[in-house]
Amino acid sequence: MLIVGCGDVGLRAAALLKNGSRVYAVTSSASRVSELHHQGITAIKGNLDEPATLRRLAGVSSHLIHMAPPPLQGCSDPRTRALVQALQLRSSPQTVVYGSTSGVYGDCAGAWIDETQLLSPQTDRAQRRVDAEAWLNAWGSRGLPRIHVLRIPGIYALDREGGTPRERLQRNTPVLQAADDVFTNHIHADDLARAAVLCLWRGKSLRPLHVSDDSDMMMGDYMDWAADLWQLPRPPRISRAQAQTALPAMTLSFMNESRRMQNQRLKTELRMKLRYPTVREGLAGKPVF
Repeated sequence: MLIVGCGDVGLRAAALLKNGSRVYAVTSSASRVSELHHQGITAIKGNLDEPATLRRLAGVSSHLIHMAPPPLQGCSDPRTRALVQALQLRSSPQTVVYGSTSGVYGDCAGAWIDETQLLSPQTDRAQRRVDAEAWLNAWGSRGLPRIHVLRIPGIYALDREGGTPRERLQRNTPVLQAADDVFTNHIHADDLARAAVLCLWRGKSLRPLHVSDDSDMMMGDYMDWAADLWQLPRPPRISRAQAQTALPAMTLSFMNESRRMQNQRLKTELRMKLRYPTVREGLAGKPVF
């Protein structure tokens, strides 16, 4: 098993795998080698921004979980391209699971969408993920490896750095008034890791999958609920026009897109039961099993 992008979710996936598989992870940081070793993971030095260092990955593993983000600039993902080219130097892995984003759909005006929704990326950030998906799907279209693209919304967890809205609430960051608000989608980091692992064996190749929970909430209602849970002041509500000057560009970009993700494939094809069906269980730290 090889994990590329072994951050928070990668480590959670590794914990599920290491009792039955030897797990490798790519890192460009010497300081992470001992950390990964402590987690029972064998580190392989490599840098996605230096393609020559990736050649040693060829033939290392039959299964790959790719959670590494694209670069922060541009509309393409040269990191995924370099990884694909390196892994093709020897026999391809049997299975590749890639963590993409729900942002590839752009704004859907709050509609419920499934995985057949046309892609309409509206930010460079989302376009980079579309480019990565295209590279992987072109690779998988030749037969091997089996390619499984996970389209992932907001990842959260109480034990994940920045994984809750608590700090945003403590800063009293405004949210949109109800008339301007957008729907938001979530997945608990543990459920995402479980989905990535299950997809290695149960996923259907070249068939994208929404890894989203059952929450059906607007962003402002989500923030209000979290504030009440932690006994913090509810955030102020402002109009979209006010938000243009009151909020940073990154925050605004998420407020410009509204959609609700159906997750039937997750439940029927992966036969996965969510430990945290909604953010209510997740933020309260109360898994259903």
